[in-house]
Amino acid sequence: MTPVIARAAALTSLERLCVHTITTKPWSIEQAAEAYARAGVAGITVWREALADRDEVQMGELLRSHGLSIVSLCRGGFFTYRDEAGRRSALSDNRRALDQAAALGAPLVVLVCGALPGQSLAASRAQIRAGIEALLPHAEAHRVRLAIEPLHPMYADSRSAINTLAQANDLAEAIGSDWVGVAIDVYHVWWDPALQSEIERCGKSGKLFAFHVCDWKTPTKDLLLDRGLPGEGCIDIRQIRAWVEATGFRGPIEVEIFSEAYWAGDQAELLERVTQSYLSHV
Repeated sequence: MTPVIARAAALTSLERLCVHTITTKPWSIEQAAEAYARAGVAGITVWREALADRDEVQMGELLRSHGLSIVSLCRGGFFTYRDEAGRRSALSDNRRALDQAAALGAPLVVLVCGALPGQSLAASRAQIRAGIEALLPHAEAHRVRLAIEPLHPMYADSRSAINTLAQANDLAEAIGSDWVGVAIDVYHVWWDPALQSEIERCGKSGKLFAFHVCDWKTPTKDLLLDRGLPGEGCIDIRQIRAWVEATGFRGPIEVEIFSEAYWAGDQAELLERVTQSYLSHV
């Protein structure tokens, strides 16, 4: 572990702010594009469901016409099945995600890798690696990168068998492709005592592809759908950002909030709070 790096200075502009459309889920992608641009947001990550019944090429043009940088498409993954037919179906869906990303103009697809209750984590991890490796020709052909996102261990039963940044780094390095790296979401990794060294590891190897922020509320009412705005919880976001930026990362900082409480409210007010919490606590 290297000496503690000084905390990040306060952000003074929104030029690196990316907002994931899931944060303002009730809005259509068209509404989100207009509102994000009006609020001064620089980038957008698109939830695949937001593209339903839409032409991805046209949506990409729409987003860029609002001055928004398309940061990524979310999500691919879920490679784990007991049967070969299920794994083939998962690969087909992931190739479709890569097709969508390329048409949209998104350079990255974020992977939630999957897990299967009753199947060993080792078996799930082997299926995840095989699934990602099978996608590499399609990813390279489309020039779209794949980011392995480790999920908090509370999701190891059914959402992801990749639960620490070390495991994500191990997997990306074992695959050994320039098209595969990791996405760091503070919600999932803030608790990890090896976090700083693992951030340094993926940063030095050039595999730190994305950085997501939100906060962990105390108490948390729902472990999936009660994320907080930066500053509402116990995550030291600025310290983690300092570690990330010490690797040389200067990419978008993505606010990604799953929250039934926020989805039930006024989305314009929520977006204003997102920008203010980003400036004040990221």
